Amino acid sequence: MEISPLADKIRPKTLDQVIGQDHLVGKDKPIRRIIETGQLFSMIFWGPPGTGKTTLARIIANETNAHFVEYSAVSAKKQDVMNVINEAREGLKTARQRTVLFIDEIHRFNKAQQDAFLPSVEDGTIILIGATTENPSFEIISPLLSRCRVFVLNEIQKEDLEKIIGRGTKKLKIKIPKDALEFLANFANGDARQALNLLEATVQLYQKVTIENIKSALQSKFLRYDKAGEEHYNTISAFIKSMRASNVDAALYYLARMVDSGEDPLFIVRRMVIFASEDIGIAQPTALVVANEVFRACETIGYPECAINLAHGVVYLCQAKKDRSSYDAYFRALEDVKNYGNLPIPLKLRNAPTKLMKNLGYGQGYQKYDQESLLPEELKGKKYYREKDKE
Repeated sequence: MEISPLADKIRPKTLDQVIGQDHLVGKDKPIRRIIETGQLFSMIFWGPPGTGKTTLARIIANETNAHFVEYSAVSAKKQDVMNVINEAREGLKTARQRTVLFIDEIHRFNKAQQDAFLPSVEDGTIILIGATTENPSFEIISPLLSRCRVFVLNEIQKEDLEKIIGRGTKKLKIKIPKDALEFLANFANGDARQALNLLEATVQLYQKVTIENIKSALQSKFLRYDKAGEEHYNTISAFIKSMRASNVDAALYYLARMVDSGEDPLFIVRRMVIFASEDIGIAQPTALVVANEVFRACETIGYPECAINLAHGVVYLCQAKKDRSSYDAYFRALEDVKNYGNLPIPLKLRNAPTKLMKNLGYGQGYQKYDQESLLPEELKGKKYYREKDKE
C-alpha cells in the first residue's frame, strides 16, 4: 500500500516530464544544458514553495549518474554534512562518482554550518544544491554564495498548474469538473504541492471533487496553516497589520497560530525588526533595539522557550507609538535617485585628499553646521522628511 503523498507519487523523474520553469529547463536553458553537458557545479535554487526545487535537484543527480543525498536544514546537523562529505570523497576516489548534496531550506543553517561546506564545494568533492524561499543575498554567507550559481524559480502559472492537477487526477483515477479545476489552480497560487495536497485531501474525504468539497476539505486542521503555502503569507500579513493597528490581542493570536504550527521563529522576528523601523521609527527608537534583542534571543534559544521572547517583543511593538515619517522620507528620496540618476554632489561636500582636488574647490566652503541645502543643485529646496507625516 502506497502511503506517500500524491505530490511525491507523480513527481517528475526526467527533465522532459517537468511542467513549468521553461526559463530553466527549456531548450538551451541552463538546467537542460547542465544535464546535456554533464558539467555539474554547486547552485542555489531560490523560489516560492511548490515550484520544483527538490524535483530539479533529483533530476540533475539522476540524469548525470551522480549519487544523490538529501537533507533538510531543519533537522540536519553539521556532523551529518561532514559524513556526506567524507563519503563523497571516498566515492570519487573508488568509483569516480560525483555526489549531489541537496539541502532543503538551506537558509536555516547558521554561519558555522554553512562554513562547513566551503572546502568541499571549492574542491568539487560535493556538488551542493541548496533550496531556499528566502533571498540568498541575505540568508547565504557570501563565501558560499560566491561559489554557487543562483537560479530563480517562478511561481507555476495557472495553465501549468492545471496540467499538474490533471496528472494528479489521472493517478487518483478520478475526474474533475472544469470549474473545480480552475478553482483549485487559482487557490494554489503557483504552488503545485499545495494544489496536489488539497486535491488528495478532497478525494480522501469526499471521493468526488467539486468546488464545495474542496472548500470543505480546506477546513481540515492540517491544511489551515501550511508553512509552505498561502496561509503562511496570510497569517504573517494579519500579524503585521494587527501590530500596526496596536491591537495587542489580535497580534498575539496570530503569533500563537504561527508558533503552534512550527513556523520558523526567525521568519517571524525578521518581520518584527522591519516593523520596528518601518512603522514605529523615531516615535520610539528603542523599538528597534528590542526587536533586535528578540531576534538574538530566538537565534540563541530556539523553540519552545523563544516563544516567550516573541510574545514580549510583540506586546512592546504593539504598544509603541507609530511613526512612518522616516520610511516615507526614504522612499521619496529614492524616487528622485531613480528619476535623476547620480546628480553631481556639491563641491563643498566632496572629499579632498589631494592638493589637486583642493585646488579644484573640493571641500571649500563646508561648514559643520551649515543651514543651507546640501542637496545637488537640481534638488535644492526639496523636503523628503516632513514633520506633518508623523502619526
